[in-house]
Parts: sequence; C-alpha cells; structure tokens
Amino acid sequence: MMTPSDVLHSPERATGSLRVDGGRLWRSLMELAEIGATPKGGVRRLALTDVDRQGRDLVVGWLRETGSRIEIDGAGNILATRPGRDPAARVVLTGSHIDTQPSGGKFDGNYGVLAGLEVLRTLNDANVATDKPVGVAIWTNEEGSRFVPVMGGSGAFAGVFTLDYLLRQRDIDGVSFGEALDRIGYAGSAPVGKRALDAYFEAHIEQGPVLERENKTIGVVTGALGLRWYDCVWTGQDAHAGPTPMEARHDALRGASQLVEAVHALALRRAPDGRATVGSMQVSPNSRNVIPGRVTMTVDMRHPDDDALAAMDSELRAASAAIAHELQLECELRQVDQFEASRFDAACVDAVRTATQDLGYPHREMVSGAGHDAIYLGRVAPTSMIFVPCKDGISHNEIEDAQSEHLEAGANVLLHAVLARAGTSRVDRASA
Repeated sequence: MMTPSDVLHSPERATGSLRVDGGRLWRSLMELAEIGATPKGGVRRLALTDVDRQGRDLVVGWLRETGSRIEIDGAGNILATRPGRDPAARVVLTGSHIDTQPSGGKFDGNYGVLAGLEVLRTLNDANVATDKPVGVAIWTNEEGSRFVPVMGGSGAFAGVFTLDYLLRQRDIDGVSFGEALDRIGYAGSAPVGKRALDAYFEAHIEQGPVLERENKTIGVVTGALGLRWYDCVWTGQDAHAGPTPMEARHDALRGASQLVEAVHALALRRAPDGRATVGSMQVSPNSRNVIPGRVTMTVDMRHPDDDALAAMDSELRAASAAIAHELQLECELRQVDQFEASRFDAACVDAVRTATQDLGYPHREMVSGAGHDAIYLGRVAPTSMIFVPCKDGISHNEIEDAQSEHLEAGANVLLHAVLARAGTSRVDRASA
C-alpha cells in the first residue's frame, strides 16, 4: 500500500495513476458549444467575430481559475502558463483553436484547448508540481475560413510569415485581420513567438473514419500531409441566356466546371494518398438568365509526399491553361498558401505512444490528412499529436460528434505525454 511518504519520494508512482475528469471535460465542451450554436447542433464561431470574443472570454476565465499566467500576443494568440519548479525551464505547451468553420462542430479545435485546460485542472486537483512549466495555447484563425492564411496565429508564432503580413489580410467584406482583432479587444502586447518551447502536443478529433472503422481509441500521429491552396478566377463574358448561340458563348462557369473535374481526376491518379477539393465558388452575375461572365473558386490539394504534391501543382496549372485556351476564357490561378509534408518529433511521438500503451488504449499510428497548428509549431519545437475517433469520420460539419469516453482517453494520453516531458518532482502529501 502506498503511504504518504512513498508519494513524496516517488512522485512518478502517484502521477502514473492520475486521470482527468472526463465529465468535467465534456461539460466544458458543451458550455463552450453554446456560444455560436447552430440549429443543427453545430457551432458557427468565425475567427475574430463577436462570438469568437465570447468564446475566448469564457475559456480565458477558466484558464485564469487554474492560477495560470495569461499572455496575449500581437496576433491574438492566448498562452496560459502554469509555473514549474524551475523558472528557467522551457514550457511544455499544448493547445489548439476555438474558431470554427461557418457550419462547424463542437469538437474541432475546441477539444484540444479544453483537453489542455483539463490537464491543468487535473494537476491542480492532485497538487502535482512539475519541474517545467506547462502551458495551454489558443491559436488565432486556425481554420482560415474568414482570413487566409490558414493557421494564421500559429504561423506567425512560428515565423512562417510576419505579423504585419497577417494583420493586413482581409476577409470577403474587406475587414482586415488587424481591424477585427482590435475590435474584439484581443490585440495583445506580448511578442509573437520569440520564445523557446520544450515541446508541443495537440489533441484533436481525427476528422476521418479510420479510428472508428478499426475500433481504435487513440491515433498516435507521426506527421501530416503537405498542402497547397489556390484561388482561381475565370473571366468570360456576361450575355443573355436566350439570344446567345451556344457556339458564341464565353461561359466562365463552364471553365470552372471542367477544372472541378480535372482537380478530382488528378487526385484519383494518386490514390489513396492524393487529395484535391474545390470547396468554394462564386458565380457572377449569378442570374438564371445570364451566361456567367466571371467565376471565382478555390482549390485545396494535399499529399504526404512533397514531390507528388509538386507534380499535382504542375498538372493543375496545365489543366487550367488548356481549358482556358479551348473555351476562349481567361484564367488566373494563384497559390495563396502552402506547407510541406510534416514528420513529427520522434521523442514526442514516443511519449504519446508510451502513454497510450501504459494506459492500455487500443491504438494505431497514422498521418494527419488535415492541417493543424501543430504543423507550424513543429518548425520551432519538438511536436506530436493525439487523435481520437469522431462519429462516421465527419468533421467541418454541424453534425460532427465524438464519444465522451474517447475524448477522456485522449486527454489522459495528453496528460501523461505532457508529464513525461515536464517531469514531476513533488506531489503534495494531502493528495496521497
């Protein structure tokens, strides 16, 4: 039987038995989901809107209650730090984002932030002192659905692009990132980046069907697909739909439609790893009896091999040029974002793997098909991720769902992976 003296002299024995409060984690997720809730049970909380401010206020309040020091940087990133015994040690950081897609779900991003909050709460409940500080980050504009670039806050933190560049980006209504950040009161004074981290871990729903299909509780994430994003503008000529003969038309939507098929085909040629999607399109003048004279569209392409992704880029450019020539249209294809395929730090991956095995959860190793803040953090700190299943693999959708026990399991893995990096030198006697 473990005595209080055993605990004091063997903190690793005590912390090995630590578990998060899964019910508390679930309640926090559901309370946050009320901010920006949609009729179908999802969440619409676009970056730097009033509802984003409300969500930030709620979570920052919870983080303050843990006794953590709160910092907000110039990109609106929020970093909460629980002190360690060594004030000079680097922070072991976890986190994600709380902005959502226009028709998003309750768990994408939100789970990673609140799992980190639950780690801090659990350490406090058990009176555990860590050698290194432990922190939770809320990254700004991860989704990229209001402002491009995607993963804006973490990208600025990692030095992928400058803060000035990020603040100048504008949404579809012409509002700049900086203006929106000022308006909601989250333009902080802390420097963006410029700090050394010990490690970064991010817990997330898988956003795919593999874990559920294979009945695995945990995905040990070893890396992520490379990504390229494009904006494409087709220009033809508006004309009356009745009097204009078919052979005399310069139909911009026809060019866009053919490129949709070309995008689909180039990904299929690289199955099963290639991904290519046209997710947004605006038709002008958007009248039923006018031939479209202008169409803007987006293209999203991904692959785990950078050479294959470069070849997909070449094929996309060739296809758009060929279609424009054949249909006598103008086509402007512009790449607006890119990151290379990522391989996460072996030691951090091993910390996740070991925690998963020690806790006895069925698991598999996998590569992330989605972009995450961890991809940019991996450029400045040893990094890994933890996946848990989501129902039917559906995400970026109001019906996105996950089981409470899976979320709890992922948070337990996160807790022990963080402890493996942060170290424990004391557990209070009262917690034995």
